Amino acid sequence: MSATVGPAPPEVVRALAPDGTLRAAINFGNPILANRHPATGEPVGVSVDLARELARRLGVKVELVQFNAAGKVVEAVSANEVAIAFVAIDPERAVTTVYTAPYVVIEGAYLVREGSPLRANEEVDRDGTRVAAAKGSAYDLYLSRELKNAKIVHATTSQAVTDTFIAQKLDVAAGVKQQLQMDAARIPGLRLLPGRFMAINQAMGTSRPRAVAGDYLKAFVEEMKASGFVAASLVRHGIQGAAVAPAAAKP
Repeated sequence: MSATVGPAPPEVVRALAPDGTLRAAINFGNPILANRHPATGEPVGVSVDLARELARRLGVKVELVQFNAAGKVVEAVSANEVAIAFVAIDPERAVTTVYTAPYVVIEGAYLVREGSPLRANEEVDRDGTRVAAAKGSAYDLYLSRELKNAKIVHATTSQAVTDTFIAQKLDVAAGVKQQLQMDAARIPGLRLLPGRFMAINQAMGTSRPRAVAGDYLKAFVEEMKASGFVAASLVRHGIQGAAVAPAAAKP
């Protein structure tokens, strides 16, 4: 399903694809947004679909620049190495990134061992508790601000969080709920704490030097939500546990 809009203004095309190619950061560290096709290895997912649709609207080619960690994506945006990225909204990132409203909302969750005394998210922030989190991820940035007593131990990527938690005998693993659910299915003796410790608002972003394209990107995301494009993409890729974000508030 594709929404119909007019062509992008020339200044937007120049900002996002000055050489005729839209370079889009695709983060495999978040299984809600992107994965590799099991047969071909090609990138697939809602962020891939949005990048291709945006390139079609701009009338340019698309290059999918692949990453395994959100922190590396943010670095690439800051360095102006990619034109667009699909990352969670965070005030620290907003220094270098212009965001749309979110298009998908996912959940941050905690994973513990079956024998852990921890039973609720609120119990995690205690002296002596060590929490594994992927360095530079949205939930790492959030927990770095919110946890006053527990200590964060960094893993290199979201996929490595649970293995770091196991290898270093930590108390808690923090991450995107779907990733932790897959890890719990992979490794016996683990359980998720009920509910979530945060909502993760996934948006499209571009670097501040390309901010002239900001309004167009914001309108693009709103149309992708309203048209059913995002919802259809999530269904097509078999993604569960993610909700299409509500329409942005009118300014």
